[in-house]
Formats: sequence, C-alpha cells, structure tokens
Amino acid sequence: MPGAGGSSNALTPEPSEGLSSAEAAARLARDGPNAVAERRRRPLWGLLRRFWGLSAWMLEVIAALSFALGKSVDGAVTLALLGVNASLGWWEDTRAATAVEALRRRLQVSAKVRRDGAWRTLEAVELVVGDLVRVRVGDFVPADLRLVEGDLGVDQSALTGESRLVDVSSGDTAYSGAVVRRGEATATVTATGARTYFGRTIELVQNARPRLHIDDIAGDLVRRLLAVVGAVVAVLVMVTAVRGGPLAEILPLSLVLLMSAIPVALPVMLTVSMALGAMELARSGVLVTRLSAAEDAANIDVLCADKTGTLTQNRLAVVGTASTSGFADADVVRLGALASNVADQDPIDLAFVEAAAAAGAGQGEMVLGFTPFSPASRRTEASVRGADGGMFRVAKGALRTIAQLADLEGGALASLARPAEEAASQGHRALAVARADEGGPWRLVGLAFVADPPRSDSRGLMDELRTLGVSVKMLTGDALPVARAVAGQLGLGNIVAARDHEQGAEADSLAAGVDGLAEVYPEDKFRVVRALQAAGHVVAMTGDGVNDAPALRQAEVGVAVSSATDVAKHAASVVLTTDGLAGIVELVRSGRRVYRRVLTWIIAKVSRTIVQAGFVALAYLATGRFAISALAMLLLLFMTDFVKVALATDRVTTPPKPESANIGPLVRVAVAIGLAMLAEAMGALTIGWRWFGLARDTGRLRTFSFETLLFFAIFSIVSLRERRAFWHSRPSAPLAIALGLDTLAGAFVGLAGLSELRPLKPLELGFVAGYALVASLLLNDPLKCWLVGRTRR
Repeated sequence: MPGAGGSSNALTPEPSEGLSSAEAAARLARDGPNAVAERRRRPLWGLLRRFWGLSAWMLEVIAALSFALGKSVDGAVTLALLGVNASLGWWEDTRAATAVEALRRRLQVSAKVRRDGAWRTLEAVELVVGDLVRVRVGDFVPADLRLVEGDLGVDQSALTGESRLVDVSSGDTAYSGAVVRRGEATATVTATGARTYFGRTIELVQNARPRLHIDDIAGDLVRRLLAVVGAVVAVLVMVTAVRGGPLAEILPLSLVLLMSAIPVALPVMLTVSMALGAMELARSGVLVTRLSAAEDAANIDVLCADKTGTLTQNRLAVVGTASTSGFADADVVRLGALASNVADQDPIDLAFVEAAAAAGAGQGEMVLGFTPFSPASRRTEASVRGADGGMFRVAKGALRTIAQLADLEGGALASLARPAEEAASQGHRALAVARADEGGPWRLVGLAFVADPPRSDSRGLMDELRTLGVSVKMLTGDALPVARAVAGQLGLGNIVAARDHEQGAEADSLAAGVDGLAEVYPEDKFRVVRALQAAGHVVAMTGDGVNDAPALRQAEVGVAVSSATDVAKHAASVVLTTDGLAGIVELVRSGRRVYRRVLTWIIAKVSRTIVQAGFVALAYLATGRFAISALAMLLLLFMTDFVKVALATDRVTTPPKPESANIGPLVRVAVAIGLAMLAEAMGALTIGWRWFGLARDTGRLRTFSFETLLFFAIFSIVSLRERRAFWHSRPSAPLAIALGLDTLAGAFVGLAGLSELRPLKPLELGFVAGYALVASLLLNDPLKCWLVGRTRR
C-alpha cells in the first residue's frame, strides 16, 4: 500500500502531551478540516445547461418559428418537449453526487484525542497533523496514523479488498478508514482529509466521469438527421430563388421539416426502455442505480473483475492439511480451532473454527485460557482441558515460529518447509499447529493451508460471458504468484504485474492477450478502466471495497457485489443483491435487449424522417403547394414518435455479441427503407391527385398526405421491429395495443376531419391503408431482410 502522504512537523510536541488547543487551531486553519472538500454543486446552473446544445438549439428554433408564424400551440408544445428533456437529464446528474456524499459521511467519526495534556473525544473532522490519538478494538482509524505505542491488528478490507488482518506495530502506519480488530495503541496523526489514503480515493471518485453511450447515440442521430433536413431545405431555397418566389414561404416548410427531423421522443423512449429493463433486472436480484447502465450493458466487451469478494468468497478457508507422524489430518484442524477465538473475528481463527465445526471435531474439550496473537510471540495459544480431564496446550502460527517452539531444526524443518513453499506458490498460506501435554514438550502436529477460495459459480460465469463476447480480466492487489494460482483455478492464463502496464500504455494488449493484473492499487484500477475506454472498449468493473469505488464510478457499468461496502454501492451503477455473479450475465442479456429496442426506434425514426422530409419537399416541388400542414406534422409527432415508446416493451431476441455504438450500418439500412417508402408514398399521392380529385381540394389533399405518412409509419414499425421477416415474432401486447389505438385515431381523423384537415371518403381511406400495408410488409420487408443480412456479413 502507498505511504500515508503526510509529513513530519518540527513543532509536534512529545507524544505524552499532545497538542495544545491553540496549536491545533492554527494547524486546522492552515491545513483545513479532516474531510474531503465537497465540490460545490449549483443545481440551477446544471438545469440551465440542459438548454444548451445541438438538440436544445433545434427545439428552440422550432419554437421561435412557431410563435413568429402565429402558431402559438405548436410553439408551446415544442417548449414543453424541451422542458421534459432538460428535466430528465438534470435529474440523472443530480443522482451522480451520491457516491461522493457517501464517502464523506464515512469520515464523520469520533476520535479520542489528547489536547492540552488531557484526553477528550472530538469529531474526527477536527483532527490535525501532529495530534495524539488513542485507538482500540472496534474503532475506525480516523486519519492516517503512525503508531508510537502498542500493536494493532487492522482490517483494511474496505480499502484494499483483502480479507486478512494487517499487523501494525510501533513506527508503522495505520490508514484512515481501516477498522481496529485487535489490540490498542497510541498514535500521531500524519495526514488528514484529502491527503490520506482514504481521501485520495474519494478524490478519484470525484474525478471519475463515465462515458455515456446514450449521449453518443443521440448526438450522432441528431447530426445525421440535421444533415438530411438541411440538404432538403437548401434545395428548396435554391428552387424558390430560381422561380422568383418569396423566401418567406420557406419558413412554414422549414418548420415542418425541422419538426420531422428532431428525435424529440428519443430521451423518453430511452428512459422508459431502460426503466423497464431495470425493473426486469430487479426481479433477478440486480438493482440498477444509474439508468444508463441498463443500456450500456449491451455494449460491454471487457469485464474487469476484482478478485477478492468478486471472483473469490472474500473469506479464508482451510483448503488442505499435512500432519506429522503420530497425528491425523483431522487433529490439525481440531487443535488449530482450539487455538482460535471467534470473538476476535480474526479471519484465520474463523477459518479453523468453521473447518472444525464442519468436521464435527472438538467434542468434549474446553478452552480454559486463550492468549491472542501479538507481534512479540507471533502465535496464538490456548490452555485446554480434554474430554478425559487431562490438561494440554495448543498453539498455531507461522511455520518458523512453531518450529522454534517445538525445537525443530535441520532436515525435520526442511521437510515441512517444502510443502509450505509449494502452498505459497498456489496462493495458499501455511500455518503450523503444535500441542504440548501438561508438563511435556511442544510437538508439531502438522500444517494447515488457508486460502480465499473462488466462488463456485465464478468459472462458469466467465465461460458464459465469453460466449457472449465479453472478455474477462482479473484485477487484484495480491502478489503475482497468488494471483496466478487463483487465476489457474478460474481458467485464466496470462496474469502479469500491474507495473508492466504502467499508465495504461498497454491497454490494447490487456484487452487482447492478458487475462488480468496482479499487485494492483486503487489508482491502477481507475487508470486501467480509463485506458481501456480510451482504446475504444466499453468496460464493466466489479468490486466490493472502498478501493474499488473510483473504478466503479468511471466504468460505463460499475457492478457492486452483494457484500460491497456502502461506498462501493453508491459509486456503482449496478448493485447485486444475491451472492455470486450470475446477475452479471442477466445484466448483459437484458442490456442487449434494451439496446435492440432502442435501435429499432432509431431505424424507424430515420426511415420515417426520410419519408416525411422527402415527401414534403417533393410534393412542394411537384405541386407548388404544401401537401401537409404543420398541424398534421404535430399530429404525426404524437401519434408515431410517442406511441413508439411502446417499443420499450417489445419482444426481442438477445444478440449473441456486444452491440456496437456505431449505428452507421443500421442508419444506411434505415435510409434505404426510407427511400423505398418515399417512392411508394409519392406513388400514392400521384394516384390520389389523379383519381380522387385532390388537386381541387387542399384540405383533402393534406388529410390524404397525413394518412399516407401515418399508415406507412404504423406498418413499417411492424416490419422494422424484427430483423428477420416480420412474421417471425408477435409484437408485445402494449405495442400491439398502441399501434391499434394509433390506427383507430388516424381513421377517425381521416373520416371526420380536424380543423384544416377535411374528411376523406371511406374508399379513399381504405386505399391509403391497404396501399401502405402491401408496400411495407410485402415489398419493403424482404428488402429489409436482405439489407440487414448484408450488414451482418
């Protein structure tokens, strides 16, 4: 672990005195409180920023044109849509501050401090460098401390992710955020606030900014549609200028075209789709805390998995024994458990006790006295009365410690050292157990090997993720030999030290040929995630500790496992509520279904924009008048875009590989389908112009055009929702109902009329509906299948 980052101070008094109140106040004013400064948030400014950008500008132009042309209803509707979109984005930003707030709350603990020669209890936020503090079992370490007296066993799992206790003696450093599990000590403060190890982790979380692919997709779509509409408007301006017509006539047309191009319902569609996906995942024990994660999960191609607590069980277990002559393997576990104390909550003690309980050992024996581990003895020891009433002692500790206790030397010690070394190479820790009968010498009973074993479902999960096209990389702070041993059990081959990938320079190599990194620090995880993102990968990161929080926040999909700390859960975008990692597979599958529905919406939107913009422009060029009005375009907006929100519930198959954020190939398919529908719609208009007398009645012409575009939109959804032929699957019930209501509403407007839209005859309406059905499902659907097949190849 890195150093505390604090500095000594020449003014620090003798440890027995502590600081004076005046000196503490001066240092507090100089260095600041023992807290991480919260970045000031300006909610109003965050909301106002949502009205600045390409999509917002286009909606604002439409509203301005509407009011300038006296169409106040159109302008009001457009402003309402703009407000809804801005509010949704602002709400998502507000939720992002929860991780930092959780970390800051973690620092609000009390500490026993010596001030003015007396001990007093103060809030940890008041600590300064040089303060003398006292910590004991159960305390949070309130700042980075250098011990001056006493010994501690501290649990740093919330910081490092590793489950074993760390022994801290006089002169050593205990880090802020650790928990004291054994002993008590007096220490001086060496670093506070953001300069502590814990505080630097908070700053990493503050600086983490995940890349949101929803924004990429929406921005790309707006730019493409704007290019199409801009080209159409430019052509009309040139034609009008050549004809000598007034340019003011283009304003209503520009309004109509802009309204057809803006994907105003896309944010709503995305939100609804992701919310439904989140509800679906919740039933599988997966809680989505940032909605965008439900969509970003579709694009994941690299999963960076923290080892401890994610791929392993985050608890030590006895995984093997080796007994000496005169003892059995069961004796090693039984006697080792007697030399343990559950009350201390030491991971090694718990491993022995659980193993003995599972074997049913230790019946009738009673521990009369227990001596806990200390840096001086480096062993635990107990006095025991056996089932026969006899007295004996047991001890456990490192092999060399117990060997000295039992006077083992030379070949006897060497014969035990070999299996201990082999165990270490496999990621296991060897502990020796000894017994001494009352008045007799110590005898070595044998060795027990403890390790943090992999979860039973980890290997199967990783195999399943690979079949889904997701590469799994293990990140761990363990030493390289231990990491390689665990990786071997999980089917991961090439594990290297993090220093070989310093500064993320080998991100592509990591993604392609390396299965994981060992000897990783928190800042390494954060850097690896950012480097992979910069190389074009979409990254998921799993973790459980405070040390994982920055990487969890930075990753497109940060996954906190069920045993994660509150800080990790707040930083993550997904939280698993059940043990194991099976929820990640369902997360990926659900994300791809969500993304598939969004892509269907995009294909339909692009193709419909081609039809609407092209139809308005060609009809204007051919007839010299508007074939459809702004009111009709508003009706189309509500009856198609927002009805298509029901696509969020549609039945879709799960794609076998990660979806791509590059929607270019699908946009080309949509453009081809749109051009085909444009030609067909112009054909329908030609028939209506010649056979139904639309040339003599502008009101009926506009109704006929409205119905043509509406029914093409309805039947194209039936086709485009399925990548195969449309009959391969049925729409979901909500989508079918929405399309049915859309059809009924369109028929009502067509037969009854509305404002400037004059009624059509039933035969004329039937012709439009039948024409659109045949063109969309019998002609365009085979074209779609052929085009989609080409993009896949």
